[in-house]
Amino acid sequence: MDYYIGVDVGTGSARAALVSLEGKIKKTAVHSIKTFISSSVFYEQSSNDIWEAVCQTVKIVTENVPKDNVKGIGFAATCSLVALDENGLPVTVSLSGKDEQNIILWLDHRAEEEANFINKSNHKILRYVGGKISLEMETPKMLWLKNNLPKSWARAQLLFDLPDFLTWRATDAESRSLCSLVCKWNYCADPSDNNGWNIEFFESIGLSDLSKSNWRRIGNKVQTPGDCVGSGLSATAAAELGLRKGTPVATSMIDAHAGGLGLVGCSVPGISNDFSTRLGLICGTSTCHMIVNEKEIYVDGVWGPYYSAMVPRMWLNEGGQSATGKLLDHIIDTHPAIGAIRHKINGKMHVQQYLSEILQAIAKQKNLPDVSYLTNNLHVWPDFHGNRSPLADPGLQGMISGLTLSADEESLALLYLATVQALTYGTKHILEALTLAGHKVETLLICGGLSQNPLFTQIQADVLGLPVLTPLETESVLLGAAILGSYAAGVFPSVNDAVRSMGGLAKIVKPNKAVYKYHQRKYQVFKKMVQDQKTYKELMEIET
Repeated sequence: MDYYIGVDVGTGSARAALVSLEGKIKKTAVHSIKTFISSSVFYEQSSNDIWEAVCQTVKIVTENVPKDNVKGIGFAATCSLVALDENGLPVTVSLSGKDEQNIILWLDHRAEEEANFINKSNHKILRYVGGKISLEMETPKMLWLKNNLPKSWARAQLLFDLPDFLTWRATDAESRSLCSLVCKWNYCADPSDNNGWNIEFFESIGLSDLSKSNWRRIGNKVQTPGDCVGSGLSATAAAELGLRKGTPVATSMIDAHAGGLGLVGCSVPGISNDFSTRLGLICGTSTCHMIVNEKEIYVDGVWGPYYSAMVPRMWLNEGGQSATGKLLDHIIDTHPAIGAIRHKINGKMHVQQYLSEILQAIAKQKNLPDVSYLTNNLHVWPDFHGNRSPLADPGLQGMISGLTLSADEESLALLYLATVQALTYGTKHILEALTLAGHKVETLLICGGLSQNPLFTQIQADVLGLPVLTPLETESVLLGAAILGSYAAGVFPSVNDAVRSMGGLAKIVKPNKAVYKYHQRKYQVFKKMVQDQKTYKELMEIET
């Protein structure tokens, strides 16, 4: 039987999956990776550590599988900046000076000043990132590196997005993915514009030295996701991964985009399969909101439009929330009641499931028709790590209104519910911006950890008034990476054919229309909270 390998390097771990031609995941493996945190805004990782973790997971999922039966491999990863020297060895991006720490993680916010500087240029290329570059993208991070660690900048002769580092490490080929470059590096891929690197832009922000040697440092061979990289696995990488030399390696994707690719093709009878009517939520530490269209649509505060960055020959808009799964973990882990709860459940169920059961019990006791009514006077603004979309303001902070002196498990359950609602209102905020700009969304697709949370998916449906699909094959990012591997192996004539063939079936969650008006009122509070926060800041900036 033929198989394809999907690899996903997330924020905290590397994962791999063995996938059949029908899109069925047969086996998965996970291996943790290190993160070096020196402050609230500095997050760094090690490319050597990540590659070792990738090798371990691939070996596990291919154990007892003949090498000739593995026909292709695809990689997806977070959009983190990797620095290497001329010989491909790590170059430090850390104030510690340790070369091991050679990756600036996607959620690292050190480059705020550089992002602000770039945005002041108002260069036309910024229209492809919603009019405002994010400090999570690679151009501000490169500028930070040049400004703050000039020795590292001089040594760093190869700069990769993490997905492209993985394909380079697997093949020795220095090609870059169109997905990474157009989404995070300000590479222009507009058929009606001048494709490629814009020297005028990089000169204006002080990074003209990147153009030396025909832009080799950041990539002068750009390939569409799924295209075969080089000659496939190198002898060294094949030995490290336990695979056959020459196994086709697909041009990579950012993890959220691979999740969107694995998600967008799932189907339910009676629900339109038109890609352009589907908003995909790829939920993890953060959440990315992905939608494609045959037309280029510009949305203020939403990244894109990016041409062929996810689905070939379609324009991608990408919204997002900087902290979702991480925010829920933070709310739960910092509450006084969590210790007693964990002791009580003793690993027998997930904490969020336990909290959901508490909410159901409280609602029943109060004779309420739906748990959502429990937070009538408890409201959360969820941007504890800044706002990615649609406000594009990394300086925003979290807010909670309606706290009491209670510190028991019921108070945690209510705060957890209010946070889940707030995250959903954030999605509604993004959806409004997309709709106003011209998108027509009929269905919500959700993958990732939160897709397995019934409370989360039901509230999404209720707040947005849309059906929510969750794929039966839950690992959409791994599936998306494997889809790329199948195309690289020449099995399908196009990536789109691979998506439709391997996308699989989904479950549907329908909205409870009875609570829609209640959520509309809470959503009005939600939008007022951010205006209040801005008012507070303005008051405190007044000189006394």
